[in-house]
Amino acid sequence: MGAVKGEDALDGGWGWMIVLASFMAQFLSFGSPQSVGVLYPEWLSAFQEGKGMTAWVGSMVSGVALITSPVCSACVDNFGARPVTFFSGVMVAGGLMLSAFAPSISFLIFSYGIVVGIGCGLVYAATLTITCQYFDKRRGLALGIVTTGTSLGGFIYATLQNELIELFGLEGCLLIVGALALNLMACAGPMRPMKLPGYYLKQRAALQRTEEPEPLYTKPTAIIIDSDLKTTSGSADNTATIKLLIIKEPTELQESEGERKSGILTCSVVARAIKKRMRPYGQYLCETVELLQDRVFMAFCIAIFLFSLGAFPPVLFMEDVAQSEGLIDGIALIPLVSIVAMTTGIGKLVLGILADMRWVNSLYLYALTLTGTGTALLLIPVSKSYMGLQILSAAVGFFSGNWSLTSYITTKIVGIERLSQAHGILMCFGGFGITLGPPVVGWFFDCTQSYDLAFYFSGTCVLLSGLFLFLFCSTLPCRNRMSEEGNSPAEEDINTSQQPTLDCDKVASVA
Repeated sequence: MGAVKGEDALDGGWGWMIVLASFMAQFLSFGSPQSVGVLYPEWLSAFQEGKGMTAWVGSMVSGVALITSPVCSACVDNFGARPVTFFSGVMVAGGLMLSAFAPSISFLIFSYGIVVGIGCGLVYAATLTITCQYFDKRRGLALGIVTTGTSLGGFIYATLQNELIELFGLEGCLLIVGALALNLMACAGPMRPMKLPGYYLKQRAALQRTEEPEPLYTKPTAIIIDSDLKTTSGSADNTATIKLLIIKEPTELQESEGERKSGILTCSVVARAIKKRMRPYGQYLCETVELLQDRVFMAFCIAIFLFSLGAFPPVLFMEDVAQSEGLIDGIALIPLVSIVAMTTGIGKLVLGILADMRWVNSLYLYALTLTGTGTALLLIPVSKSYMGLQILSAAVGFFSGNWSLTSYITTKIVGIERLSQAHGILMCFGGFGITLGPPVVGWFFDCTQSYDLAFYFSGTCVLLSGLFLFLFCSTLPCRNRMSEEGNSPAEEDINTSQQPTLDCDKVASVA
């Protein structure tokens, strides 16, 4: 497993192969989940369940992918992006094929929602982490290209799944899409790591220890005798005492080895072993608490949660809204889901390019996209034509391209060294919002038989998230904080010296 070394690997070279492989990985894994709105009416008619219950399938697949981000990020840190992406191909393909034989919605929630969701979470963590490792100055553009894979996948898969359902039925559609997902294993090939993951470093260290020959002779350590010990030359008792000390010292040094050979483990040895095993987990929890105490990062997490709670349901229910209002019969040649996916891809590219500009504050840019998304969602119940829904879907899709900014902003806040852990926490907040959003909107419809209240709820949540981020960034009190040691190259460009910085300066530096 070769590792790329040197700073020459940044912002070019093999990094563009990483971008291509990551783009295809997100295209193949998120294509079906991003266009789940096409499958939603089919599941409603096949299983005859309520809209709230059926909505759990679409919400779980995206929610689980984000909720499991901390675990997926830990897997990437320990095993690397290549094996994680390879294994995710098995998860996504297996879950899609298993969903073809689902006898009920409950089984579908497990196979499509949980299994495919975990696979997508592994792909998402692996592709974003390795892309950030290979790029620094062009990181915004690289992340924009990579995350566009999900949008292009949603755009193509929406039409593809619609045609496959017409030709082969729902079961045949899921089987073919699952077979396509097996190509994720090929996408793992080019993902050479910048440095060896933790698991391989441990294995190499263990192998080196076993290959080292045992010394034939161990030199006794020096003996320090207290000054109160009185010795007399020619005294046999004193001579015996000194000899006893010399013989006892190497015996104490080899005491643990003797216990291991005899197979006797004392309570203290077991306690030390357990403490050694639990130390990394305790350190991880301490670092997590430290991240959550960062006020800028915590505000970003809350904004992500509110945005995910309100912005995802329209993607799932958009087609059903058009059919319920009688604006269109069946599904159009280019579904609304495809319009959302296409404009989301354009938004990711445009926002990624804007984030790389030095005069653009990416945190304020993100808050602006939240405000635009919330406004568009509030206008959906007012629109009474299919053309209006198409325009609003395009607006929602473009502003939802702000997902390409999450890793970029997170890197600026916490640094590249803690990106994997911080991004996992951030996506966990987003996952809870995505999981809860569609069922809540579905229950609103089941109770009122109208989507109006549901979309007012969604738009209000997203609008509040944007206003909250704007307000927090503008009123953040300035207080002294020492900049952390070991800043990433991106942070060193902003904080050129290890001087105390201010919270307001830290927010302004997120650009």
